[in-house]
Amino acid sequence: MSGVPLAVLRLSFPPRLSRSWLTLGAAGAATAALAVLVGPQIVAQIAGDRGIAPIASTGDFEVSGIEVNVQGASAADARAKGWQEAEKLAWQKLWKTNGLGGGEAPALDPATLDGMVAAVVVEQEQIGPHRYIARLGVTFDRARTGGYLGMHGQVARSAPLLIIPVLYEGGVASVYETRTPWQRAWAEFHTGESAIDYVRPNGGGADSLLLTEGQLTRRSRNWWRLVLDEFGAADVIMPIARLTREFPGGPIHGTFTARHGPDNRFIGQFELTAPSDDQLPQMLADAVHRLDALYTQALQQGALAPDPSLNMAPQLDPKLINQILDSLGPVRQATPGAAPVAGVPVPGAPAAAPGAGAPATFTVQVATADGAALDAGLAAVRGVAGVQGAATTSVAIGGTSVLRVTFAGDLEGLAAGLRAQGWKVTQGANALSIRK
Repeated sequence: MSGVPLAVLRLSFPPRLSRSWLTLGAAGAATAALAVLVGPQIVAQIAGDRGIAPIASTGDFEVSGIEVNVQGASAADARAKGWQEAEKLAWQKLWKTNGLGGGEAPALDPATLDGMVAAVVVEQEQIGPHRYIARLGVTFDRARTGGYLGMHGQVARSAPLLIIPVLYEGGVASVYETRTPWQRAWAEFHTGESAIDYVRPNGGGADSLLLTEGQLTRRSRNWWRLVLDEFGAADVIMPIARLTREFPGGPIHGTFTARHGPDNRFIGQFELTAPSDDQLPQMLADAVHRLDALYTQALQQGALAPDPSLNMAPQLDPKLINQILDSLGPVRQATPGAAPVAGVPVPGAPAAAPGAGAPATFTVQVATADGAALDAGLAAVRGVAGVQGAATTSVAIGGTSVLRVTFAGDLEGLAAGLRAQGWKVTQGANALSIRK
């Protein structure tokens, strides 16, 4: 360092401007530092690498985890022999699982067996000059294989069930917030051969906000109707996995629980252990198959029927309808499609409020601090005489939710009915705003 001159920078400011310039300089430096730290990294909460698309669910039979270790004249010959051996072992395993009568699988020639195979999935393989070691999965075509297994016709399936796979690991619960091995195991599960009609979200977009671990504790049927209608499901199931590790890289213990319905009802539970991280995907795949068996058993026992409280369709008693028609006498036995007679009520027509006119549609805004406030608002609106329908068009917990109301009367009559129930009503142009 000796002999190298040091450059000295001298700064001079006018006496009256030096303090203001220093202040601006410090603020600019802080702003620049903040931009470097977080500027390009600010992203939306639903952005990022999320979501695993489920595989196509067909009715084919999949047999995974087939271990082969064969030798051949060349690498290609060893691989061909390994695949042929995997098809034979997979056929025996499939027969023991789905075949009639159990016992040993019937012997099939290689050409027939190869014609039944739709695909061979390479899970892991090692190829040498004359040796082939691999773990393979074999997919059998249902149309070609069902006859040998004694399966004919279609198997009765459950109603569409939304699946929310929850993983507890390291004290953190996650569903679709990140890509988890538990979500991947369910996305790779072939649901076509199951009696359960799974509705599997891919976890991308708004799924990570709508389907969370907290959803399991919700009991509001209105909330569940909104969620289920979004995915076209009739009910919900929650397969839960809890993973604990003895030490990094060591055995992983898993506790798996099957739950069902908005009331989070218990179906069954079991435990599995993976020797290392490399064996974790196989353990989770086995857990998915066992949970599917638990849900299938519950379906056969009638314990997986959709919750009646989630059904929004009106339940009409045919006997009551017949009694009403009989009480009306011969006046209503006229030709179908005839014009209604003045003063004679029409069966099934909603009762109008006293002095009400033609039905009209209004917008009602409800202050919804929580889910209970939304339920209370819906119940209050539907309880007003003359209301023929009320549906939620927008939900904002902690803000204002919007309802679309069909009312047989004018806006003043709807406002009066809500005030009679103790609500504070603000009337606007063809709309009301209510709060407690």
